Amino acid sequence: MGFTGCSCENCHNKMCSKRVPIFSAFNEDELSRVSGLIIRRQYKKGELIILEGACPESLIIINSGRVKAYRNTIEGREHILYIFSEGDFFGEKNLLLDHEATYNAEALEDTGICTINKKAFQELMREYPELSFKVMEELCSRLARLENTIESMGTKNVELRVNSVLVEFSEKYGSQHPRGILVELPMSREGIANYIGLTRETVSRKMSLLQEEGIIEMVGNKKVIILDMERLSL
Repeated sequence: MGFTGCSCENCHNKMCSKRVPIFSAFNEDELSRVSGLIIRRQYKKGELIILEGACPESLIIINSGRVKAYRNTIEGREHILYIFSEGDFFGEKNLLLDHEATYNAEALEDTGICTINKKAFQELMREYPELSFKVMEELCSRLARLENTIESMGTKNVELRVNSVLVEFSEKYGSQHPRGILVELPMSREGIANYIGLTRETVSRKMSLLQEEGIIEMVGNKKVIILDMERLSL
């Protein structure tokens, strides 16, 4: 289980509220108020942060690390819905609608999270209406990404699904490299397969083919250099 590590004021990391898009309109005094509401917890790789069917009592913000949100299919296969990273939040459904969690959330690596109590967050939204709009913007963006993923799984062939997910990862996890865009993959080949509805073998085979064609270069198991974004995006 995760454990309470410290309040925001005693955290050795940067103030996470500064890195969260929903608080982007807040000034320093308002951010300090948010920081006073935060409790930090730490999770090891593989630990569950939220269990499907539970009722989270806090908004959860990722301070460091990455988290996958997934459901298990009838066949027992894992279906990954979202990948959350630094600055992302989740657990909002129960805060706004008193809904149970519709997915499991598991740490993909050692992960630090910051939580804001349900009642305190609701008070913030009432006091700062722009916060509510920011939350809605992020949820709409998240829904659009999920819809694109579902459409991809239903209409795109294997090659296009792998290409699309590499483009998606480049936008969120990519950085400039002398030879293109260096992408730190947020999960294993098996995780990618579960994210886009393929088998691990198919993902590995397609990535090897992209490398042979000079479109990407694999750097170990965790990184990829996109050498030709134009061809990858076709």
